[in-house]
Amino acid sequence: MIDARPTTADRVRQVGVTLAEVACVFGTLVGTGVIGRRVAESSGGSLSSAATHIAPAGPAFSIWSMIYLGLFAYTVWQWLPGQAAAPRHRAVGRLVAASMLLNAGWLLVTQVDWIAFSVLVIVAMLAVLVAAVARLLRHPASGNVDAVITDGTLGAYLGWVCVATCANVAAALAAYRVRPGAPVADALAVVVVAVAALVGVALTRWVGAMSTAARWSIGLAVAWGLAWIAVGRTSGDPRSIPTAVAAGLGTLAVLTATATAGRRTARGRADADTDAHA
Repeated sequence: MIDARPTTADRVRQVGVTLAEVACVFGTLVGTGVIGRRVAESSGGSLSSAATHIAPAGPAFSIWSMIYLGLFAYTVWQWLPGQAAAPRHRAVGRLVAASMLLNAGWLLVTQVDWIAFSVLVIVAMLAVLVAAVARLLRHPASGNVDAVITDGTLGAYLGWVCVATCANVAAALAAYRVRPGAPVADALAVVVVAVAALVGVALTRWVGAMSTAARWSIGLAVAWGLAWIAVGRTSGDPRSIPTAVAAGLGTLAVLTATATAGRRTARGRADADTDAHA
């Protein structure tokens, strides 16, 4: 039986998550231009929506508002009575804190134009989020509120960072003058978009029916990013119809996989139960 009484380690974790949230808010103020330069204006404009073929159109980045709101809600949620000693918070709390610190770190390193280092930071953030979602799946949500706040937030966070990582790598290459001509750039962009879509499909299949909130938030976040890549390549520079078509098809593939993955997993479990009792 799990002891429901908070331990010193639980309190330390709660404080750590809260301090990481404060750092994340500070980083957001820097990245949005309240304190420093906006991200799109840093690193010589390499992170703007018109910098590369993989850059999503500007409105795509509004998803950060939802993610930051979710992280704030999680920070409050893990302090509520009965949550401090919850197994899933013990499993993921430190990883959530690490992701927020990495998020703030990414915003700060782009301010000083360390775009190559920003790739390392965002890859580390991606790895932390994959680990966090993996642990969530081993500790089911205690109810709908927990599912929305914890699974939904981390799922959207992971899904968006998958797309953002691709865009960040392309931006870093562009910053170092790796700018192939149109046919090659189009072909490379199509490949990268296809990989991003395949990752989105794989993630939704991996989560399956284990967490509906996580599956849909991952799928919708990846689809959101891909859709805005398509918009960016048809409504602004650099224009690229092949990239736009690939991103549009990728969006449909991810949404389809998201809608069917849960049913497929549930059906597989039902068949396994039937065989076990045969």
